[in-house]
Amino acid sequence: MSFTSEFQPGVCLEPDAATQDYVFNHCMLRVKDPQRALDFYTRVLGMRLLRRLDFEEGRFSLYFLAMTKGEQVPEDVGERQRYAFGRQSVLELTHNWGSENDDSRYHNGNSDPRGFGHLCFSVPDLLAACARFEALGVPFVKRLDKGMKNVAFVSDPDGYWIEIVQADLLGELGRG
Repeated sequence: MSFTSEFQPGVCLEPDAATQDYVFNHCMLRVKDPQRALDFYTRVLGMRLLRRLDFEEGRFSLYFLAMTKGEQVPEDVGERQRYAFGRQSVLELTHNWGSENDDSRYHNGNSDPRGFGHLCFSVPDLLAACARFEALGVPFVKRLDKGMKNVAFVSDPDGYWIEIVQADLLGELGRG
């Protein structure tokens, strides 16, 4: 018998069959300066911009990014947009026009009132990734030598936390 889900109170062990082809597509973060945010997510973390959508009437732009290693991404704009909305693990950055020029800040969820916490990227070599982030001047929220072992947190230009892990180092995490 293959694994389907850990059991905890509230977990539905047999989800409705109608949901079996659902895909968790994206998570959205609001950003003040899209150029700074796009630089961070593409240059520092290696994501690719799949699509930009501008909404003049609402005065905002959406940027859809994903990790695309080895994938064939469609050149045609319509096909690429369908690809972006049909795949897993997309990050949507939303820029409200003019926010880059005001003194407002977006809440990252890690101070009161708490809510959203972080995104997470798994890397093949945690020490090398952290050394690279250090060399690039990326701010650390939590370095490897503090708290949870083999887990680091960096901060993006808007103050959102990004957890950095190496999967093969986490088999015993939280197990005593």
